[in-house]
Amino acid sequence: MRHNRKINHLGRKSSHRHALMSNLAASLILHKRINTTLAKAKALRSYVEPIISRSKDDTTHSRRMVFRFLQNKSAVAELFREIAPRVAERAGGYTRIIKLENRPGDNAEVCMMELVDFNTLLGGKGKEAPAKKSKGTRRSGGAKKKATAEGDAPAAEEKKAPAKKAATRSRAKKSDDKKSEE
Repeated sequence: MRHNRKINHLGRKSSHRHALMSNLAASLILHKRINTTLAKAKALRSYVEPIISRSKDDTTHSRRMVFRFLQNKSAVAELFREIAPRVAERAGGYTRIIKLENRPGDNAEVCMMELVDFNTLLGGKGKEAPAKKSKGTRRSGGAKKKATAEGDAPAAEEKKAPAKKAATRSRAKKSDDKKSEE
Protein backbone atom coordinates (compact mmCIF):
# COMPACT_ATOMS: atom_id res chain seq x y z
CA MET A 1 0.00 0.00 0.00
CA ARG A 2 1.13 3.53 -0.70
CA HIS A 3 0.00 5.24 2.48
CA ASN A 4 1.16 8.88 2.64
CA ARG A 5 3.64 8.52 -0.23
CA LYS A 6 3.17 11.78 -2.06
CA ILE A 7 6.47 11.97 -3.94
CA ASN A 8 6.96 10.00 -7.13
CA HIS A 9 10.59 8.92 -6.90
CA LEU A 10 10.77 8.33 -10.67
CA GLY A 11 13.16 5.42 -10.18
CA ARG A 12 16.03 7.70 -9.13
CA LYS A 13 18.02 8.51 -6.02
CA SER A 14 17.17 11.82 -4.37
CA SER A 15 20.18 13.75 -5.71
CA HIS A 16 19.49 12.56 -9.26
CA ARG A 17 15.80 13.42 -8.88
CA HIS A 18 16.56 16.94 -7.60
CA ALA A 19 18.92 17.55 -10.51
CA LEU A 20 16.29 16.28 -12.95
CA MET A 21 13.58 18.54 -11.51
CA SER A 22 15.92 21.53 -11.51
CA ASN A 23 16.85 21.00 -15.16
CA LEU A 24 13.24 20.41 -16.23
CA ALA A 25 12.07 23.52 -14.36
CA ALA A 26 14.80 25.67 -15.91
CA SER A 27 13.91 24.36 -19.38
CA LEU A 28 10.23 25.05 -18.80
CA ILE A 29 10.96 28.60 -17.68
CA LEU A 30 13.33 29.35 -20.55
CA HIS A 31 11.31 27.74 -23.35
CA LYS A 32 7.77 28.11 -21.90
CA ARG A 33 6.90 24.61 -23.22
CA ILE A 34 8.59 21.20 -22.95
CA ASN A 35 7.77 17.64 -23.99
CA THR A 36 8.35 14.97 -21.35
CA THR A 37 6.73 11.90 -19.86
CA LEU A 38 3.51 12.24 -17.93
CA ALA A 39 5.02 11.07 -14.63
CA LYS A 40 7.86 13.60 -14.86
CA ALA A 41 5.42 16.38 -15.78
CA LYS A 42 3.18 15.65 -12.79
CA ALA A 43 6.21 15.65 -10.48
CA LEU A 44 7.51 18.84 -12.10
CA ARG A 45 4.21 20.64 -11.55
CA SER A 46 4.50 20.36 -7.77
CA TYR A 47 8.16 21.44 -8.02
CA VAL A 48 7.83 24.49 -10.28
CA GLU A 49 4.54 26.08 -9.14
CA PRO A 50 5.85 27.15 -5.70
CA ILE A 51 8.89 28.59 -7.46
CA ILE A 52 6.68 30.68 -9.73
CA SER A 53 4.60 31.79 -6.74
CA ARG A 54 7.77 32.92 -4.97
CA SER A 55 8.81 34.92 -8.03
CA LYS A 56 5.83 37.27 -7.62
CA ASP A 57 7.70 38.95 -4.77
CA ASP A 58 10.85 40.39 -6.34
CA THR A 59 13.23 40.62 -3.40
CA THR A 60 16.80 39.51 -2.95
CA HIS A 61 15.70 36.77 -0.58
CA SER A 62 13.15 35.34 -3.02
CA ARG A 63 15.69 35.46 -5.86
CA ARG A 64 18.19 33.52 -3.75
CA MET A 65 15.58 30.96 -2.75
CA VAL A 66 14.54 30.46 -6.39
CA PHE A 67 18.17 30.15 -7.47
CA ARG A 68 18.61 27.48 -4.82
CA PHE A 69 16.04 25.35 -6.66
CA LEU A 70 16.87 26.22 -10.28
CA GLN A 71 20.69 26.60 -10.23
CA ASN A 72 20.49 28.57 -13.49
CA LYS A 73 21.05 32.35 -13.56
CA SER A 74 19.40 32.90 -16.93
CA ALA A 75 16.30 30.95 -15.85
CA VAL A 76 16.04 33.01 -12.66
CA ALA A 77 16.38 36.26 -14.62
CA GLU A 78 13.75 35.12 -17.14
CA LEU A 79 11.41 34.09 -14.34
CA PHE A 80 11.56 37.39 -12.48
CA ARG A 81 11.72 39.60 -15.58
CA GLU A 82 9.08 38.10 -17.89
CA ILE A 83 7.04 35.39 -16.20
CA ALA A 84 6.36 36.96 -12.79
CA PRO A 85 4.65 40.12 -14.12
CA ARG A 86 2.46 38.03 -16.41
CA VAL A 87 1.25 35.68 -13.65
CA ALA A 88 0.93 38.34 -10.95
CA GLU A 89 -2.89 38.30 -11.06
CA ARG A 90 -3.16 34.50 -11.18
CA ALA A 91 -3.71 32.76 -7.85
CA GLY A 92 -2.15 29.46 -8.91
CA GLY A 93 -2.25 26.87 -11.65
CA TYR A 94 0.56 28.31 -13.74
CA THR A 95 1.19 25.16 -15.78
CA ARG A 96 -0.87 23.04 -18.15
CA ILE A 97 -0.28 19.38 -19.07
CA ILE A 98 -1.53 18.23 -22.49
CA LYS A 99 -1.27 14.51 -23.21
CA LEU A 100 0.27 13.46 -26.52
CA GLU A 101 0.60 10.09 -28.25
CA ASN A 102 2.63 7.41 -26.54
CA ARG A 103 6.31 7.21 -27.38
CA PRO A 104 6.97 4.61 -30.10
CA GLY A 105 10.04 2.98 -28.53
CA ASP A 106 8.80 2.10 -25.06
CA ASN A 107 5.11 3.15 -25.26
CA ALA A 108 5.60 5.70 -22.46
CA GLU A 109 2.87 8.28 -21.92
CA VAL A 110 4.25 11.54 -23.33
CA CYS A 111 2.83 14.98 -22.68
CA MET A 112 3.52 18.61 -23.39
CA MET A 113 3.85 20.84 -20.34
CA GLU A 114 3.53 24.58 -20.80
CA LEU A 115 3.07 27.79 -18.89
CA VAL A 116 -0.58 28.79 -19.10
CA ASP A 117 -0.17 32.52 -19.74
CA PHE A 118 2.23 32.00 -22.66
CA ASN A 119 -0.01 30.03 -25.02
CA THR A 120 -1.94 32.44 -27.22
CA LEU A 121 -3.99 29.65 -28.87
CA LEU A 122 -5.59 28.44 -25.65
CA GLY A 123 -6.40 31.81 -24.11
CA GLY A 124 -3.01 32.99 -22.88
CA LYS A 125 -2.18 36.65 -22.98
CA GLY A 126 0.57 36.37 -25.60
CA LYS A 127 3.32 38.97 -25.81
CA GLU A 128 1.40 41.97 -24.45
CA ALA A 129 1.35 42.72 -20.75
CA PRO A 130 -1.86 42.00 -18.83
CA ALA A 131 -4.24 44.85 -18.08
CA LYS A 132 -4.40 45.77 -14.41
CA LYS A 133 -7.82 45.31 -12.83
CA SER A 134 -8.88 47.65 -10.09
CA LYS A 135 -9.78 45.73 -6.99
CA GLY A 136 -13.21 46.58 -5.72
CA THR A 137 -13.92 46.92 -2.05
CA ARG A 138 -16.46 44.78 -0.24
CA ARG A 139 -18.14 47.53 1.67
CA SER A 140 -21.64 48.84 1.19
CA GLY A 141 -22.33 52.21 -0.29
CA GLY A 142 -20.83 51.60 -3.69
CA ALA A 143 -23.88 53.17 -5.33
CA LYS A 144 -23.41 56.38 -3.35
CA LYS A 145 -19.83 56.76 -4.51
CA LYS A 146 -20.82 56.13 -8.13
CA ALA A 147 -23.60 58.70 -7.89
CA THR A 148 -21.25 61.38 -6.56
CA ALA A 149 -18.67 60.54 -9.19
CA GLU A 150 -21.23 60.98 -11.98
CA GLY A 151 -22.32 64.38 -10.71
CA ASP A 152 -25.57 63.34 -9.02
CA ALA A 153 -24.55 64.89 -5.72
CA PRO A 154 -28.06 66.21 -4.91
CA ALA A 155 -29.50 62.68 -5.23
CA ALA A 156 -26.94 61.38 -2.76
CA GLU A 157 -27.69 64.24 -0.35
CA GLU A 158 -31.43 63.51 -0.55
CA LYS A 159 -30.78 59.94 0.52
CA LYS A 160 -28.81 61.15 3.54
CA ALA A 161 -31.33 63.79 4.58
CA PRO A 162 -34.18 61.46 5.67
CA ALA A 163 -31.77 59.48 7.81
CA LYS A 164 -30.70 62.65 9.59
CA LYS A 165 -34.32 63.70 10.18
CA ALA A 166 -35.18 60.29 11.60
CA ALA A 167 -32.18 60.47 13.92
CA THR A 168 -33.18 63.90 15.20
CA ARG A 169 -36.78 62.72 15.70
CA SER A 170 -35.64 59.78 17.79
CA ARG A 171 -33.43 62.05 19.89
CA ALA A 172 -36.32 64.44 20.42
CA LYS A 173 -38.58 61.58 21.50
CA LYS A 174 -36.00 60.35 23.97
CA SER A 175 -35.57 63.79 25.48
CA ASP A 176 -39.40 64.24 25.69
CA ASP A 177 -39.71 60.86 27.42
CA LYS A 178 -37.04 61.80 29.96
CA LYS A 179 -38.79 65.09 30.73
CA SER A 180 -42.13 63.35 31.19
CA GLU A 181 -40.55 60.85 33.59
CA GLU A 182 -39.21 63.65 35.79
